[in-house]
Amino acid sequence: MSRPGTAGRWLELSVSADGEAVEAVSEILARVAPGGVVIEPALELLEEGLAARPDPTRPAVVRAYLPLSPAERGGDVTARALEQVRRDLGHLQAFELRPISELATREIDEAEWATAWKASFPVLRIGQRIVIRPSWRRHRATGEEVVVALDPGAAFGTGLHPTTRLCLLGLEALADDGLLAGRRVLDVGCGSGILALAALGLGAVAATGVDRDPLAIEATRGNARRNRVARRVVTRVGSLPAPGEPFDVVLANLVAAVLIELAAGLFAATRPGRGEPDSGGRLLAGGIFADREPEVRRALAAAGFRLRRRWSEAEWVALEAERL
Repeated sequence: MSRPGTAGRWLELSVSADGEAVEAVSEILARVAPGGVVIEPALELLEEGLAARPDPTRPAVVRAYLPLSPAERGGDVTARALEQVRRDLGHLQAFELRPISELATREIDEAEWATAWKASFPVLRIGQRIVIRPSWRRHRATGEEVVVALDPGAAFGTGLHPTTRLCLLGLEALADDGLLAGRRVLDVGCGSGILALAALGLGAVAATGVDRDPLAIEATRGNARRNRVARRVVTRVGSLPAPGEPFDVVLANLVAAVLIELAAGLFAATRPGRGEPDSGGRLLAGGIFADREPEVRRALAAAGFRLRRRWSEAEWVALEAERL
C-alpha cells in the first residue's frame, strides 16, 4: 500500500469479511480511499508469534484510510464518502452470500498511520519451503527455506491473498518436479513481483515480468533489488506478447475473464514440447473462482494446453497446464 497523503490525521475505515467477500469489500473501500486498501487475514501464529500462516476459515479485516485536513474533518467530502461505502456494503450484504460486518471508523494521527498498516504483514510461511518476509521484519532462514523479502508498495501480491498462495504452492510443486531449475520464467501481471522472485529462489535462472500498471513494474524492480536478483529480472510495462523466445514456465495470476481472453497469447509465450512426454513448457494460471474453472479449462484446452494439476483454497483455484 502506498502512502496516500500528508495530512495530519486520517480516518480509518475497517470491515470484517469472510475470505470470499474480501475482494468485493476491498473494491468498495478503494473507491473512496486514494491510497488503496490493506487486507489483514486471520492468522495462525507460529514460532511464539514471530511468524504466521493464513487461516482461511476465519474472517479477514479490510482497512482503508481517508486523509482528513482540518477543513474536511467531519465535512461534506468525508460524509459523502462514508455514505457511499455504507450504501455499497449494504448492497453486498443484501445478497447474504458471505458474512460482512458493518463499517467501523476511527481517527488516527500521521505517526500512527505510518506504522499501523505494516502490522498487517507478518512473516508468512507458504507450503514447505517458501517464506515471505516483509522488508521491515527480520527472519533467519533455516534449512531449505526460500525467503522472499517483499515491500508491496502500491502493487498487488503480498502472499496474503489465496490466489497468490495457490500460485506459490504450484511453483513449489514445479520445483519439486525439477521443472524450475535453470529455467526461464515469465510473470504476466507481475504485481509486486512475488511469483517471479519466488521462482528465482526455487531455482529459475531468469525472470521477465510484464504488467500494464507502471506502479507494479516499479514495485517488481524494487523487490528484485531488495532480493539481490535485479540482474536476473527484466521488466516491461505492457502485456502479451512477451519479449524474446517462449518461456519454460509462464505465470499468470490474473482473473478468469482475462485468462480466457489471453489463452492463445499464453500458449504462444510457453515453450513447446520436444515430442517427448512431459517435455512441454508449463503455464501456472491463478485467480480463478471455482465456478469459472470450467470456462478457463475449455479456453486453455482450445488454445492447445493439456491440464495437469490443480490447487484450491476455499473457492479459489490455480491450474497447471502443459504446452504440447
